[in-house]
Amino acid sequence: METNIIEILKRENRAYSVEELEHLLNINDVDGLKELMKTLNKMEDELTIYRSNKNKYMLFNNSHLKVGTLIGNKKGFGFVDIDGDEDVYISSSNMNGAIHSDQVIVEITSKKGFELEGRIVKVVNRNLKTVVGEFYNDRGKAYIKSDENKLNIKIEINKKKTMGAMEGHKVLVKITSRIKDNLYNGEVIKILGHKNDPGVDILSIVSKYGINDTFSDDVMKEASLLPDEVLAHEYEGRRDLRNEEIFTIDGDDTKDIDDAISIKKLDNGNYLLGVHIADVSYYVKEGSKLDEEAYDRGTSVYLADRVIPMLPHKLSNGICSLNPNVDRLALSCVMEINHKGETVKYDIFESVIKSRKQMTYKKVNKFLEENIIEEGYEPFTASLTLMKELADILRASKIKRGYIDFDIDEAKIIVNEKGEATDVVVRERGVGERLIEDFMIAANETVATCIYYMELPFVYRIHGEPSEEKINNFIKYISLLGYHVNGQMKDVSPKSIQNLLNQLKDKPQFHILSSLLLRSMQKAVYDKNNIGHYGLASKCYTHFTSPIRRYPDTTVHRLLRKYLFKHEFDNNTITFWDNKLIPLTEHASKKEQDAASCEREVDDMKKAEYMMKHIGERYEGVISSVLSFGVFVELPNLIEGLIKIEDLKDDEYVFDENSFSLKGVRTKKIYRLGDKIEIVVKNANKEMKTIDFEPYVANK
Repeated sequence: METNIIEILKRENRAYSVEELEHLLNINDVDGLKELMKTLNKMEDELTIYRSNKNKYMLFNNSHLKVGTLIGNKKGFGFVDIDGDEDVYISSSNMNGAIHSDQVIVEITSKKGFELEGRIVKVVNRNLKTVVGEFYNDRGKAYIKSDENKLNIKIEINKKKTMGAMEGHKVLVKITSRIKDNLYNGEVIKILGHKNDPGVDILSIVSKYGINDTFSDDVMKEASLLPDEVLAHEYEGRRDLRNEEIFTIDGDDTKDIDDAISIKKLDNGNYLLGVHIADVSYYVKEGSKLDEEAYDRGTSVYLADRVIPMLPHKLSNGICSLNPNVDRLALSCVMEINHKGETVKYDIFESVIKSRKQMTYKKVNKFLEENIIEEGYEPFTASLTLMKELADILRASKIKRGYIDFDIDEAKIIVNEKGEATDVVVRERGVGERLIEDFMIAANETVATCIYYMELPFVYRIHGEPSEEKINNFIKYISLLGYHVNGQMKDVSPKSIQNLLNQLKDKPQFHILSSLLLRSMQKAVYDKNNIGHYGLASKCYTHFTSPIRRYPDTTVHRLLRKYLFKHEFDNNTITFWDNKLIPLTEHASKKEQDAASCEREVDDMKKAEYMMKHIGERYEGVISSVLSFGVFVELPNLIEGLIKIEDLKDDEYVFDENSFSLKGVRTKKIYRLGDKIEIVVKNANKEMKTIDFEPYVANK
């Protein structure tokens, strides 16, 4: 019946009543009508169709509506984030009872330039189940002051469900019911600690995203039963690579080492590159407590002063970590690569390896960039030189096919033993980092291509192409700012975007323009259907190289074991994984986004904490964004602050929509994206995660 309903609704771009559908489907009894209503309700819940206020139905894709996530504001208004489309502004009068993080149906009511405005038609799903905040009492009742500055609700705590929380405690609260308007009932389900205790600031953000910072007793018990070293019988059936020169290259403080590399030059002039990845799926058995926990977490979370691992340390830092001079089980992908960067042969197999050395990016870069050989690296200089040679070939090959390097810098927060931010610096990304990136991409492509041509269910890392409209909007936007590129985009191939970036490379504001262009791109996600990876200009890609910290990689290993080593690809196995991979990839993508949001919010908080110690100090920065209420300024260490329009005191400034700039009424002074500006730190608020600047005025 569902198919027939869709066919009817496709005929004309209009809405149909139940009576019309009943007639067109030749339904003439009560049972048929019941089946029709049941099907319509199901299709409405799945957002296949939409039911109007007049109880008429239309295909959702043909309607004037969009589905997205509401990003609220304490002042009552909000924006609906629509995947692959522009955000939609929602005034407080058009919220229709929706609150921050709700999945909503929004009707777009107007469009001004690039800005959309709309109203919430319906709340599809209330994603906000718990809230983190500070516990307090007021007039005999208990409440929490929410940490979420986008949340425009008040939560009263059931006095019998406080868990003994006291004033000043940070707590995790479960929302139980709505009392009226923006007043809700809640109960404390976890006390995080006092707001002034070290580390509670980060723990509050972690809890907000539903990230568990501890493992259950059952999980820890299962982990404790695993061996500390490879057992005698575990060598059987594996290729012994312990005599090969294999080593790891990671950051100074890395403890969960899941990838190692090796290289040789063959007699025919080709390179033999080995990428050896910790065999996590051997220890984390399907359906075990460890597996269930890893699935639930989806990924490790890397924060300013801690790592919340996907797996207990017994695995992540122990038996699964490719530590030097100990035997470890691995899955190896060994590729023969020619001088054009093409993989002409490959072999994927179970192995046992022994890393010869745990290298660091800093020391590898010393050799590859400055020819300074650090102590202990002498025996490996020939291999490192050969690796650099191959990495250059691989990178040139990727660039030739359209690989897009946005070259976006990242900030690194330096903290002391109390977790307090003491410095913010730009994270280094040298030759060594790029070399490992190139080798991991080669292995990921090889593994994905292998299974793709076997036509078996698999986990792909996909990245869809951006909309032509978004790219042309970007070009139009930067042209209004005075940055000219060659014409409209005739297509949105990776080559075209690469060419666009190349035209901007020599601009002093390149990193800001590059960041703006990146925002026009779709997000990379996991999926069982391969559409390729746009940003890498790759036809076939997966994540194989980090199974200690990403559940999709662990799943990829599990499937490689089934298909390649055990030859299990009967109909039952294919059907099972065909069905399982749909929710698995959706869940993994969601957990990855949650982790990224959590990491970003912790960074914002720590940047604000750092700048609280520098109020009144003077810096030079670059205007990174211009809005109607002020300008954002980015400092060299990537800290960003806002100059509010009311703090531009030398004139009255108005926002010019045509040039996306602020212009002084009398002085005609202009603030534009990319302009250099001297600022003074006016204020910083750790709790609000905000930093305020004001223009520096000489002899003030």
